[in-house]
Amino acid sequence: MINRIAALLAFLFFSSILGCGGGDGGVKLFQVSGTVTFNGQPVPYGSVNFAPDTSAGNSGPQGSASIVDGKFDTRKDDGRGTVGGAMIATISGRSKNTSNETEDQGILFQNYELKIELPKSTTTIDIDVPDKAGK
Repeated sequence: MINRIAALLAFLFFSSILGCGGGDGGVKLFQVSGTVTFNGQPVPYGSVNFAPDTSAGNSGPQGSASIVDGKFDTRKDDGRGTVGGAMIATISGRSKNTSNETEDQGILFQNYELKIELPKSTTTIDIDVPDKAGK
């Protein structure tokens, strides 16, 4: 009986030290939503990825969101929040809803990068992709 109690106490002790492995190592993630335009029009489909800018001393997991009808939100099913701070946003846009990104599938622009500073809180941003980012 004493061995079982000792084993249970050891398990509880190590569990409290290691935490509940939430996948992000306990890093607090913040939600980002907003709009994306290209040539003054909402981007019909695409993606936004937020990577910490390591050259500015930021680190942590990457955030992401899909663009639908010019809007994105990391809270959506396929999204993921960001750590905030200095980030590199990589945006791709398409005129058609397809995962096959070939030229005939309506690619508007690919991998447009933008350095931004996100607050360490939930926020809303608007991104205007310049015309020169197109094909």
